[in-house]
Amino acid sequence: MGNGPRPFTEEQIAELERELRHVGLMVRQKGRQILANYPITPPQFEALQWLKENGDMTIGELSAKMHLAFSTTTDLVDRMEAGGLVERVRDQSDRRVVRIHLQEKGRAVIRDVINSRRTYLASKLSHFSPEQVEDLLSALKLLNREMKIDRE
Repeated sequence: MGNGPRPFTEEQIAELERELRHVGLMVRQKGRQILANYPITPPQFEALQWLKENGDMTIGELSAKMHLAFSTTTDLVDRMEAGGLVERVRDQSDRRVVRIHLQEKGRAVIRDVINSRRTYLASKLSHFSPEQVEDLLSALKLLNREMKIDRE
């Protein structure tokens, strides 16, 4: 940040942090309520989302993405495989490597849960004007971009 005057106050930053934290908490709580209708846990759902976004991954890669111990991720994958959500497959170019592949049942769970979450969010945004939704979306995209810079 430059040495010029800040366009915001410390109180605004504190309030923004609190509101973002509360919104995030409420979205997670609603997500857990939705997941209660499925035979999976929140960490399993998170793993399914990583696999959907990144394609087949090794347990080590998935462990790193989820910030979990290798053994914890192995147990998670074992349970998801038993539930028909994923399968272990040998890498075509290196048969020693085993990748976790998202099955159609896993894709269906993601689709259903995400659709339910989006329906919930749409209901909460129904009191917003189209301009307010667009302003919120633009501001969140900008904040997300700025935060991603720190991770690179």
